Amino acid sequence: MNPESCQLVSGAEAVKAGKPLGDLLLLGFLAGAYLSLAGAASTTVAYNFLASPETFGLGRVLAGLVFPCGLILVVLAGAELFTGNTMMLLPLAQRRITLYAMLRNWGVVYFANLAGAVTLAFLIYKSGQLTIPPDNTLAGVAITMAAIKCNFAFWEAFLLGIFCNWLVCLAVWCSIAVKDTAGKILAIFFPIWVFVAAGFEHSIANMYFIPLGLFAAQCPELLAAAHEITSSEVLAKLTWENFFAANLLPVTLGNTIAGGIFVALVYGYAHRKR
Repeated sequence: MNPESCQLVSGAEAVKAGKPLGDLLLLGFLAGAYLSLAGAASTTVAYNFLASPETFGLGRVLAGLVFPCGLILVVLAGAELFTGNTMMLLPLAQRRITLYAMLRNWGVVYFANLAGAVTLAFLIYKSGQLTIPPDNTLAGVAITMAAIKCNFAFWEAFLLGIFCNWLVCLAVWCSIAVKDTAGKILAIFFPIWVFVAAGFEHSIANMYFIPLGLFAAQCPELLAAAHEITSSEVLAKLTWENFFAANLLPVTLGNTIAGGIFVALVYGYAHRKR
């Protein structure tokens, strides 16, 4: 990380802070959709391995190979992702943007990401994609993944959110510093692969994974498949209330601290004299 990269990131984040409301809503919706599409693919390629404790780690590795496509689309095609925009604390500290502009961006983009992710979760469920495998194991894994995310203690979800967005924002930071497309893809791919393989928590990705599990759990046949994978006690925590209170809130706080402080402000301070 050099001083030039620091100013490139600061400039990029400052531009985002000034975007019109309509643009933020549209681009935020697209970012939530892109991550959801990547999430659907990552679960599909790895569900057989994720369903078994003996191959669970391999399943994480396979899912991590696919999921980076979501952030690659966000960066290359252009979209507004809340977790990356937490680095807006850097231009705020440099007095390039106002606190109001930053909070406006965060609020609008977060809402738009949520709308895009939940919409895609509903459409994926209604499309029958979860029932393509005849034994409903894919749906069972999707429900189980969502339920597990609702079973974390507050501080567990908070810390997993820090670890996740630390890597995500490093990926975005490095991609901004790289000029060629291939370099940007590589800069994004490996940190995102690490966070998925490690099982860290990303608030926007969870806006897809948990609602998808909630929609699928409404079908008794699909819920029965989840009971084959995990316990009734774990599945009982899969509720809309736990989605927001037990996962989304602490993970969002962890994501915000990681991107804003651990990446943006740390590097901004390190390069402040240059």
